[in-house]
Amino acid sequence: MTTESMPTPTKAETAQTPRSLARARKRRSVARFWREYRGHRSGLWGLAALALIALVALFAPQLVGADSQSVTGAPGGALESPSGEFPLGTDQFGRSVLALLVWGTRVSLTVGLLAAFLCVAIGTVVGIVAGHFHGWYSTVLMRITDWFLVMPTLVLAIALATVMDRSMWTVIIAIGVTTWPTTARLVRAQTLAVESRPYIERARALGGGHGHIMVRHVLPNVMPLVLAQTTLVISSAILTEATLAFLGLSDPTTTSWGGMLQDAREAGAVSAGDWWYLAPPGIAIALVALAFTLCGRAIESVLNPKLGVAR
Repeated sequence: MTTESMPTPTKAETAQTPRSLARARKRRSVARFWREYRGHRSGLWGLAALALIALVALFAPQLVGADSQSVTGAPGGALESPSGEFPLGTDQFGRSVLALLVWGTRVSLTVGLLAAFLCVAIGTVVGIVAGHFHGWYSTVLMRITDWFLVMPTLVLAIALATVMDRSMWTVIIAIGVTTWPTTARLVRAQTLAVESRPYIERARALGGGHGHIMVRHVLPNVMPLVLAQTTLVISSAILTEATLAFLGLSDPTTTSWGGMLQDAREAGAVSAGDWWYLAPPGIAIALVALAFTLCGRAIESVLNPKLGVAR
């Protein structure tokens, strides 16, 4: 082909910078991801449920009032059954169970999100470092990971929550530092697969250091796996938080779904058959965990079509 026959670049094409091209590629990737995600009906149901729950948590003070958690001046009697005034009945102090359920959404979601973020952050760093470096670095990291992996997660979380102060941050730390090994192993396996590709060898030949390869080449390629793992870890973190709260190891001054179950047990709701005090927080925990799991499975299916997850 001669120079005269070659197409002349348009003004728009010549005006594009590498940064604008990168942004355009990202926009196309996001649009393609959303188009494929919409094909998973279960994922859409989970996303809609999470959006509704997030709105409830965000506007909790406007929905039920800022003083609905106070035990002084409670509007109802102790353990009243559901009625028009109290759709889900009252607790042992006369507070509306529905109002407590709405307030508990905030704490449960906050603990689940932050604990999952801490877990995934630790697992991602350990997995990338263990997969990139070889020799005793990788051996030591993976032996520590194996130790945490074989130890019962709930037992470790209970031990940490027992020796630390009873607060929401204690629960977050206890969950985050005990549930990262699975993420670390997944990220390490993906790191080994990424670093076996030819462009990693070219990056090393061009003088790319360890930090450059891990941050610029490995991390972007493991992020889809990390994103899918995060949505699955959140549901597990919410369940663990509810368990710790039910065992009395969370902050007693905050209202959470697990704490509501603990209060219901102490109030004798189990023996008295006061189902309206027990069922709502348990159902809420199950629904949120299910919603995050549905979203996580849909994301995993989009990022890895070979899994063939049912739509």
